[in-house]
Amino acid sequence: GYTNIVHYTDDGWSGGNFDRPAWKRLVADIEAGKVAHLLCKDLSRIGRNYLQTGFYTEVMFRQNGVHFVAVANNIDSEEQDSGEFAPFLNIMNEWYLRDQSKKVSAAYRVKGKAGKPTTNNAIYGYKKDPEDKDHWLVDEEAAAVVRRIFRLAVEGHGPHEIAKILTQEKVECPAYYLARNGRGSRKNTVDTSRPYDWYGFTVSSMLTKPEYMGHTVNFRSSKKSYRDKRVKNDPSDWLIFENTHEAIVDPETWQLAQQVKRTVRRTDTTGVANPLTGLVFCADCGAKMYNHRGKHTRADGKEYRNDTYNCSTYCLTIERETQMCFSHSVSTKALNALILETIRTTASYAIQNREEFIQKVRSISQVRQQEAAKELKRKVAKERRRSAELDVLIKKLYETYAMGKLEEKRFELLCAEYEKEQAELEQLLASEQAQLNQFHEDTDRASHFLALAQKYTDFTELTAPMIHEFVEKILVHAPDRSTGERVQEIEIYLNFIGKFEVPMPEPTEEELAAEEKRRQKRIRDHEKYLRQKERKQKIAEGLIVPGEPYQLVCQCCGESFQSIRPNAKFCKPACREKFYRQEKRKAKETEASQTA
Repeated sequence: GYTNIVHYTDDGWSGGNFDRPAWKRLVADIEAGKVAHLLCKDLSRIGRNYLQTGFYTEVMFRQNGVHFVAVANNIDSEEQDSGEFAPFLNIMNEWYLRDQSKKVSAAYRVKGKAGKPTTNNAIYGYKKDPEDKDHWLVDEEAAAVVRRIFRLAVEGHGPHEIAKILTQEKVECPAYYLARNGRGSRKNTVDTSRPYDWYGFTVSSMLTKPEYMGHTVNFRSSKKSYRDKRVKNDPSDWLIFENTHEAIVDPETWQLAQQVKRTVRRTDTTGVANPLTGLVFCADCGAKMYNHRGKHTRADGKEYRNDTYNCSTYCLTIERETQMCFSHSVSTKALNALILETIRTTASYAIQNREEFIQKVRSISQVRQQEAAKELKRKVAKERRRSAELDVLIKKLYETYAMGKLEEKRFELLCAEYEKEQAELEQLLASEQAQLNQFHEDTDRASHFLALAQKYTDFTELTAPMIHEFVEKILVHAPDRSTGERVQEIEIYLNFIGKFEVPMPEPTEEELAAEEKRRQKRIRDHEKYLRQKERKQKIAEGLIVPGEPYQLVCQCCGESFQSIRPNAKFCKPACREKFYRQEKRKAKETEASQTA
């Protein structure tokens, strides 16, 4: 009998796979000279790949002096005649594996095409229905975590940031949670010493799963042969069956999370990500706007924060010393105030004037689509003409080559160029034709916006979720100073409805007077700024000593006078009274002439 026996068992592993843990340990022991005799039930226990099985039984075992016995097949390596049919047995073992693989794959595809889940385990957030294994039920404890992940994503948090938050709050990670409840593919192998370890790729994978909208997704992966490893399929090859189980996340939130996830958001020194990232663009060159934040110190030692947007092309051209665009600087505070006002007025108008709003959006959408479709049709017609020209050119090229008037090398070069251009044109035509088809689809954008507006009926401040749900893009124009004031146009495009102009009533006399008052104040503030700037320049040049009175000119008598206040207008009280009496008399004369 044999002594010093060791058992090598790979339970649950396929015989077509030689990367089995116990098998690898056995091979290592054989190479180390620890194995003298090897006994197995039959050749299929070694493996079901006839080439590799033959290598081990015919070559490796012999080279390492291992006595091999396959009991059921009557094979003994010390008896030469016993292994004559071993190659045929190995082929039959592999054929059996191939046949079983075909049957399983066929059943798998039938089940998948019928809309039943092809996965053995329900994903995190769901559990299998005890009464129907092909139906999923919501696992409320895990579903609450899933909803929170999507909520954080919509607020602008990235996958790694969300993972960090969940780890800090000691929320059980999916693998540990499922294993604790006796579910999941890793229930026997999960690391129980690290129950709260969340990773960015885990969160990112969860955010892209349509299953959380209540859909069944089959054929995410496949393998061409039973010998190959599974590979991920392109999303276009997935088979999606909608509304097969209860949704954890509504489609609008899921789509919004995908939109936010596509834009990389970097946190600043305070650890806060900018919610406007990827939404603000230069109206002239189309480039993204850079956000500049920082602290600055005044001459008096006081600090103030600067938070502005400017054209990225302009900022980069300063470094390159080449002028490619112009400054489009706008403060983030003013931008946020304008976004808030736009959302508030548009949402309020849409809710209060529902039918009028729907008609207005539809008419604007039709005009936009007609203009875009007209331009696209012209472009498609031009590209089709060029494609037809290429067909003629390629045909003539073949004829010239066949007649011996063109060298083979030159023919191949020209032909490759024409065929490449034609392939690019065909791809472009397919894309543009798809866009044209979309124009003919009637989408009720107004209803979507109304549903969104009703979610936010009362708000006073702008939040990250509001920005992501409402704002499609923002175009910032260069400031216009032709009137003496800095006027800047900013276009805000809202999701579903684009740029929408809310009908505004004619301003009242009180509103006009208030606006004029604000304008006059802006002028005075600007004049004060210019005076202060001029004084600072003179101090820097040594023309004025700090602390000395200002040298000014009286607006009434025109004489020079000194004052400690830079905005003083009159040299004495008598001049001030005289000036305002004259202004009052002029106003009365103007009013009398207008009445007459």
